[in-house]
Amino acid sequence: MKLSKYYMPTLRQDPVDAETESHKFLTRGAFIRKQASGVYSFLPLGKKVVNKIEAIVREAMEDYDSIEVSTSILQTREIWEASGRWETFGPEMFKLTDRHDREYCLGPTAEESFTSLIKDELNSYKQLPLNIYQIVDKFRDEKRPRFGINRSRDFLMKDAYSFDKDMEGLEVSYQKMWDAYEQAFDRMGLDYKIVEGDSGSMGGKKSHEFIALSETGEGVILYTDDSDYAATDEKARFKVNPIIEEEKELKLVETKGKTTIEEVCEFLDIDKKKTAKAVDLLVKGEPIIVFVPGNRELNMAKLISYLKVPEHEIEMLDDETIEKITKAKAGYTGPIGLGDDVRVLIDESLTKINNLLVGANKTDYHYINANFGRDFDGEIVEDLLTAKAGDMAYDGSGILKEARGIEVGNIFQLGTKYSDSLGAYFLDENGKQQAFIMGSYGIGITRSVSAIVEQYHDEKGIIWPTSVAPFEAIVTIVNINNEEQKELGEKIYKKLKEERIDVLLDDRKERAGVKFNDRDLIGIPYRITVGKDASDDMVEYSTRALMENEKITSDQAIDKIIKSIKKDLSFN
Repeated sequence: MKLSKYYMPTLRQDPVDAETESHKFLTRGAFIRKQASGVYSFLPLGKKVVNKIEAIVREAMEDYDSIEVSTSILQTREIWEASGRWETFGPEMFKLTDRHDREYCLGPTAEESFTSLIKDELNSYKQLPLNIYQIVDKFRDEKRPRFGINRSRDFLMKDAYSFDKDMEGLEVSYQKMWDAYEQAFDRMGLDYKIVEGDSGSMGGKKSHEFIALSETGEGVILYTDDSDYAATDEKARFKVNPIIEEEKELKLVETKGKTTIEEVCEFLDIDKKKTAKAVDLLVKGEPIIVFVPGNRELNMAKLISYLKVPEHEIEMLDDETIEKITKAKAGYTGPIGLGDDVRVLIDESLTKINNLLVGANKTDYHYINANFGRDFDGEIVEDLLTAKAGDMAYDGSGILKEARGIEVGNIFQLGTKYSDSLGAYFLDENGKQQAFIMGSYGIGITRSVSAIVEQYHDEKGIIWPTSVAPFEAIVTIVNINNEEQKELGEKIYKKLKEERIDVLLDDRKERAGVKFNDRDLIGIPYRITVGKDASDDMVEYSTRALMENEKITSDQAIDKIIKSIKKDLSFN
């Protein structure tokens, strides 16, 4: 492709709303353009990158026996009502009504669509296992779109679904997709970790996320150096050390004006880890008070998973309601003496700590020496706590470390959640009707673009890995008005094309500085500069990664590029 005939409107200034390097460089480098809040179009360079990532993903999926289909992004209300998610998915779902008052949504995910697609035609165990996938746009009405295409309202995603006759088959399908994802992300050049994830609204018992490491990532993961343990902060567990001592007499103490854990602990000289902190919530209209150790934070993802309610159905209780329920002002809520009108959840760790400091449900008072079983009771939940760096991993494998990242892929074991609810059944070997055992597997195509740029850039622009670069090589003619430079540049360009190298020729009538700045910004891996030594068949060869110029003959430069690209794309 000749740049004089290409559409590449690069920008010199960063977009005003850019929070990340990927957003900045993808916009300035003419890869994307913002159409509205959270809505982006892909320009020619961006579309080429997306196409290359799609090709990598397609190859990986088909290498592991997944077959491509395509379902409509317009999904009926009926299938979502059947799964129970029309109301529970939440305000992120775009809903619309046609001229006949039939209701639809723009697909935020595709479990319902794929289950409906096969349920009347996949009817025998002899047709199993089956794994089918698609690459289509998804739509979610993000409350706060940010980070460019990393968290947008319209995004391109690969989703796949497996159908098996039993859990043993699902385990095989799950591992195949795990292996396929490793192949895909390795070929993209991403540095990533595979971590235990929270199933959330997807349902199912088991899930893992593929996290591309990035300091600007919204996701937090916890891991140990001494084992393979890694999990998202929504899922990670840590080892809680019990505090067992002789039970003391329960005492009511005055704590006038002390409403926070910090204030009460300082006033009474008690360690926060020996306190029970109340989190007062309203869940689908029902008051629920959750108690956790005062030195820890409630993990909302774990609470949502336990309660099996969507996040938008949970809100904090207002002070007036707290006072009505506890007969005390906010800040003095405790587990002793709460009436039957409120549901009490207690993190299991509090049952292993003696002589706790707790609120007294009496304004300006707390109890000391409270003990579970003797002084208070409630609904015990195994784990509601947020792990953090420095904790001991739950399996004892080492101290947890923290890293940030971008979720680029996820895999879920769904079980029969969707096949049961949508009536998708098959006949087993004994002629008995069974629900399909399903798995769900997603890769964020456009999010992967963002993740790659976050990992591959410098102050000048992007440094694309060869496998996903919009072009593999660029030939820059310094002075297009010089016939010798023009002739040599076009000769090199032609030879590279004949070798099936994806090459861009910068033959624009622009200053050399503009061409070099654009070349650095858009990040093409291999570069040949044709300048003043063209008459001697000498050029400058360099790579975007190293930015070191080497003066060699044009044939030597061509040979270097061909060998380097073949090596980069060998994937051995």
